[in-house]
Amino acid sequence: MALNKEVFKTRSLTAVVFVMVMLVGLFWNVWSFITLFTIIHFGCWYEFIKLMKKIHGDQFLPYCLLGLLYITMPMAMLIGLRLDGFTFFWEITGRVYTCAIVFSIWINDTMAYVVGSLIGKTPFSKISPKKTWEGTAGGALLCVLVMGLLGYFIPIAKGLAVQHWIAIAAICAIVGTVGDLLESKIKRMADVKDSGSFMPGHGGFLDRFDSLLVATPFVWLYVQLFV
Repeated sequence: MALNKEVFKTRSLTAVVFVMVMLVGLFWNVWSFITLFTIIHFGCWYEFIKLMKKIHGDQFLPYCLLGLLYITMPMAMLIGLRLDGFTFFWEITGRVYTCAIVFSIWINDTMAYVVGSLIGKTPFSKISPKKTWEGTAGGALLCVLVMGLLGYFIPIAKGLAVQHWIAIAAICAIVGTVGDLLESKIKRMADVKDSGSFMPGHGGFLDRFDSLLVATPFVWLYVQLFV
């Protein structure tokens, strides 16, 4: 029992620190954002290379090139979105885009876990046995609802029309889930539980940002075409 309490405390403290670091990186200024996601970029690469070694052995190097599409391209697109409309005196637009992506993924993951824990019965995928259809659908619907309300009621968010908040939330909820399953498949192929251990009790960089890596290119495309 004491051990469980210690584990819970460690995981809770780690989660709080993680959220605080992310919020500082997102909101302080554009340079804090670039610094944060540059660190995340190379952290993901480090773990991806280790996973490729476990899966492919001595032939891992060619497969590492996939990281350019899986990791580098989404990170470049995310930083590009953050720099949208940036000047040294004004940078609201890009901040709204990136916050919409990150918050949508956080809300979707949290709500999917809560709904799945409460009413989840139907397995969603063999790749990730803990996921349920009820949790996945409930998380997506609540994500869209919450992000739509945030876009409507928060003054700074009104730089982006409500329908765009809703669309970005839907993209992140649907495609982000695919990203989570993709990373789970890679880990299963490598026969590991977590991609790394930089967050005690929460896994590695890829475990934390798997949804973001896959969702970002689709949000970037949506912004280019419709916003």
